[in-house]
This record gives sequence, C-alpha cells and structure tokens, in this order.
Amino acid sequence: MLSVKPYTPADAAAWDALVARSRNGNLLHRRGYMDYHADRFADASLLIEKDGEPVAVLPANRDGEQVSSHGGLTYAGLISSRALRAEAALEAFEKIAGHYRALGAKRLLYKAVPHVFHAYPAEEDLYALHRLGARLVRRDLSSVIALREPFEFTDERRRAVAKARKAGLSVRTGGDLAPFHALLTDVLARHEATPVHSLAELRLLQGRFPQQIVLHEVADEHEVLAAALVYDLGPAAHTQYLAASEAGRQRHALSLLLAELIEHSYAHKRHFSFGISTEQAGRVLNAGLVAQKERFGARAAVHDCYEWEFA
Repeated sequence: MLSVKPYTPADAAAWDALVARSRNGNLLHRRGYMDYHADRFADASLLIEKDGEPVAVLPANRDGEQVSSHGGLTYAGLISSRALRAEAALEAFEKIAGHYRALGAKRLLYKAVPHVFHAYPAEEDLYALHRLGARLVRRDLSSVIALREPFEFTDERRRAVAKARKAGLSVRTGGDLAPFHALLTDVLARHEATPVHSLAELRLLQGRFPQQIVLHEVADEHEVLAAALVYDLGPAAHTQYLAASEAGRQRHALSLLLAELIEHSYAHKRHFSFGISTEQAGRVLNAGLVAQKERFGARAAVHDCYEWEFA
C-alpha cells in the first residue's frame, strides 16, 4: 500500500535523494532549484511512500481549485524510482487525486517530463492519466539531437563554423553572468520579450549548482559575441538560453559555439536539447527558429500537458 503526504522543508534531503535515483528527474526537480521562486507559488508538492520510504515525488503548486505540476518549471510530472511499477503508479495517481480533492482542488494540470530527459523508461504516468480520463490540452514542439546516433549539420552550417574558426574565434567556459545577461536582455527586447530569470536569480542558481549550470561564450577581447547557458540534466544537455550580438551573427559566433558544445563539450550525453519553438500554448510554430535548430541535426520531441479533472 502506498501513502501520500505533503512536502515540508524537513523532507528536502529525502526529496533530493529520490530525484537523484529517479528514472526521470533532473536538476529542475531538486528543491534548491524549485524553491528559488517559492514566494511566487503556493507549494502543493507530494511525496509518495511505501512503508515510509519515498518511491516517487510530485513537484506541484496550487492556485485555487487547480493544482499544477509545477507552475514555475518547464515540466515536472511524477518523478519516480524504479520501485514504482505500473499498478503502483495507478494507485499513486488515485491517492494523489484523493489528497487534492480533500483540499478542495478540482483539477491537475500535468506537465509530463519528455522522454528524452528520462534516464530510464518512466511513462507509467501517461498510462495512468489515460486510464483516469485526463486529456491532452497542450503540446509544444522542442528540438533535440540524439547524440549517440548519426546526425549531420547542414552544409551551410558547417561552412559558417569553418569561417568562424578560420577567423580565430574560440569558445571559453565560465565567466561573469552579467555581460551575458545584458546581451540576452538586449536580444530578447527586439522580440518584445524578457529573460525568465533575472541576473540575481541566475547567479543564485549557478551558485547552488555550479557543475550543472554552465556558461559558454565566444568573445573577441572583452566583447561577448555569442553565449549559451547550458543545463546539465544528466542524460541530456539543454540550452536554457542562447544569445548572439549583431557582430556575433556576422561572424558566425553562435554557430561555432553550438558546434563546440554538440561535438565536444556535451558529446558524451544521450541528447542535446535546444528547447521549444512554439508559441501561443503550442498552437503556433516559429518556423524560422525551429529551422535554425534543425540545421544542426535536431529533430522534434514534444512537451505534453494534460488536464485531469478529479471525479
């Protein structure tokens, strides 16, 4: 028999230990990452236990009658160990519904962890949601390279990388986040957008996870031409942010940077993720953005979101 209990700060060590040994959890689901914006979300996270030992956790927050998994994260479904098998997953979801229903919640918005970020197959949750009547309400298209399979850059992209190398540009790792964040802010402003994270938040997160959140740059003397903030997610590397200056674009600095990350820095990973290229809740595909990623050999993986009304 499984039991469900609300997360409290006293459970942080047990939570992180479960994420570390899970099949589908990563940096995003560690409490040190989740809690950096705890003031913005009413936490409703759960631990699923068997005989007093966690076998899964559910990162979640509550807003009135709706629970989300998790409003501050790109994805965060049921993070499970190998101890949680198919029948137990069904039981876990039934008890999750019972817990939230007793609190007055009526639905769960469930952002499943995409399979490309799994260390081991972990889709019992999708079957359980299907059995329990959840419906797919959003699908975003992401672009991912399967690094252990053959993939190719387009000829245009390889020529751009060769030009940048011939010009003497090179990649460096580390450095101050401030110039990068300023460049990123300027680039996004042209598209009437802003970075999700403030400079202070990025510094806080990198300070907590210096080995997993790494800045890579191409610079000419003191000017940053292109930069990537990469999240190490275990079996996958993910470009959380990419930016290039006008001078960097003219000199193909971002092409060089991505080639180095894909072919060298993170070549040992299973997947290299560029993130989503969709807008308006997945209903609009940014064709230009996705084409840029596809020129490096990336192809589609989806981020799915389900709505589950509690009966």
